[in-house]
Amino acid sequence: MAEIRPYREDDLEALYRICLATGDSGAEAAHLYEDPRIIGHVFAAPYGVLSPQTALVVEDKEGVGGYMLGALDTRAFEADAEARWWRTLRPLYPDPGPRPQPGWRRDTLMACAIHHPPRAPRRIAEPFPSHLHIDLLPRMQGQGLGRRLLDRWFELIGAMGSKGAHLGVGTANARAIRFYRAYGLTEPALIWPPPRGVIWFAKTLETPP
Repeated sequence: MAEIRPYREDDLEALYRICLATGDSGAEAAHLYEDPRIIGHVFAAPYGVLSPQTALVVEDKEGVGGYMLGALDTRAFEADAEARWWRTLRPLYPDPGPRPQPGWRRDTLMACAIHHPPRAPRRIAEPFPSHLHIDLLPRMQGQGLGRRLLDRWFELIGAMGSKGAHLGVGTANARAIRFYRAYGLTEPALIWPPPRGVIWFAKTLETPP
């Protein structure tokens, strides 16, 4: 049976592996990248390094096969990532420019994010200051683990004093969109016009008395 547990330092390589295996709108992405670690540099590893206290993993007899990553304070995390994460990676990848261009390869898009990391829009980061990412390998899908991870993570950050959390989902990731809607996350009309290719979800949390 799969167990949800707190992230440990030796789980870092599992974050890279899972991120690559689920990085194309929830599907295998290894064939899309020349550098198999670059997508994990952007979407997974910084949370294990910079915010391990708000990271959970799912482990079964085959090993770690899923994670719930996030940050309690998005703005503080963005500043910390700039100071301690992106700067260490930039010498490894040429800067392709600040604006993604049609026809760019996936590695180039990730290099753009490393040199010009996107910031969460103010109108969603203020009312919902925490943010999250969740990925599960296929063997762990369809067992209710995603819902259990969300329950556990929202309980965790609520106890830390968060008043709300958000996440962005690519419009191509239909499975994830259905899941978040079924879970009950809202789609706040805080950004207009909505960004192309992204759906924002959010949840308000009750802070402890």
